[in-house]
Amino acid sequence: MTVAPQSELELAQAEIRDLQRTVQALRGELELKAIDKETAVQAALASGGQEIAQLKATAAALRDALEQARMERESAVQRALADSNNEIVQLKAAAAALREALELKQVEEETRIQRAVSASAGEIAQLKATAGELREQLELRRGETENAIQAERQAASAEISQLQETIQAMREQLEGNNSVEC
Repeated sequence: MTVAPQSELELAQAEIRDLQRTVQALRGELELKAIDKETAVQAALASGGQEIAQLKATAAALRDALEQARMERESAVQRALADSNNEIVQLKAAAAALREALELKQVEEETRIQRAVSASAGEIAQLKATAGELREQLELRRGETENAIQAERQAASAEISQLQETIQAMREQLEGNNSVEC
């Protein structure tokens, strides 16, 4: 039986050695797995870091582009405001010039109308005076004509009376001659 315990001991030692080898192999595999895992984590971290760096660079580029667009928009707005203000100033100046020209035209027109009214008033006064003189001359001529007509009527009436008297005298003479001859 002494032999048996020794062979059991050897078997147990062999099994322990096998188990130790298995543990070492598993430990090696575990270390390899840990290394692979660490490598994968490092790769993932590196990949994530690169992606983060790319995303940060993209975000910075987009931020820069957005800031540039904002500055360009503000610049365009400022230019548009300046152009608009310039146009407003020009339009105000044009409106003032047109208003001034219109007022000058109105003054000229009023002056022309005043001159025309004044000339017309003078002409009207002159025409009224001429009409008055002509009316007086007409009245005078009417009076003279009526006097001439009156004189002509009187003369004609006197002549008619004279002719009637002459006719009467000739009739009487003719009747006197006719009565003597008969």
